[in-house]
This record gives sequence, C-alpha cells and structure tokens, in this order.
Amino acid sequence: MLVPEGSVVVAGFNPYSLWGAKRRLSRRKELPPWRGHYISVPRLKDWFALLGLEPSAGAFGCYAPAVTQEKWLQRFQFLDLAGDRWWPIAGAVYVIQAVKRVPGMRVIMPKWHDRMARAKALIPVAQRGAAQRTSPQ
Repeated sequence: MLVPEGSVVVAGFNPYSLWGAKRRLSRRKELPPWRGHYISVPRLKDWFALLGLEPSAGAFGCYAPAVTQEKWLQRFQFLDLAGDRWWPIAGAVYVIQAVKRVPGMRVIMPKWHDRMARAKALIPVAQRGAAQRTSPQ
C-alpha cells in the first residue's frame, strides 16, 4: 500500500532493445537476466494508470549489445555515448519513478449549522411582530 503522494521506483529490462533481441534469439535462457519476464515501458505506464500512479521521471541506459569480450565492449562504446540522443527508448535498462496521486477532498460543513443560523435570523423578526401587535394604537 502506497500513501498519497508517495513514490515508487521501478527498474527493469526493456524488451525493445538489443538485449531484448538477444533474449529472443538466444537458445540459452537459463542464466540471468535472460530467464526473466521483460515488461515494456508502455505496459508499465498502463499499470501505473490503473493503480492511480503518475509517472514523474525516468531514464534509459545500457545501449550497447550484451557482449562479454572486452574488445567488443570497446567497439560498441559509441552506442552508449549516443544512445540518449539518437535512440532514447532502445536502452536495455530503464528506471521509472511514479507518484501516487489522490484527488483532494473538500470539507463539507454539517447542515445543522445552516438551520441554527436561519433560526437565529428569524427570532428578531418574530419578536418585532409580537411587539407591534401588543403596542397601543
């Protein structure tokens, strides 16, 4: 349960990235992170809307393909440097912050205050009428 105006941070792997493509094409899915279920950012935003959460900040990262050899990491380093600018939604990892929004409430005063005010407003009028009827003409 999240308190009103509380925030939640979600980190995940993007299925629409080079890592997601490797996961789809890979035959060895027993090692992490390939055996997990990747959730796309649009689907996560739909879930946020259903839960009353509003996305407030987010970032993508790790644009290079999932390789283990150092020479290939050096060759693909330009992808990480240009990733935010040229293909911002194709990062392998995302982090999104969302805030729980609750509509404001308006305090409604009890009706008995209105009845008491009307009753007090009628009292002097009733007394004036009674005073006028008893005065000599």
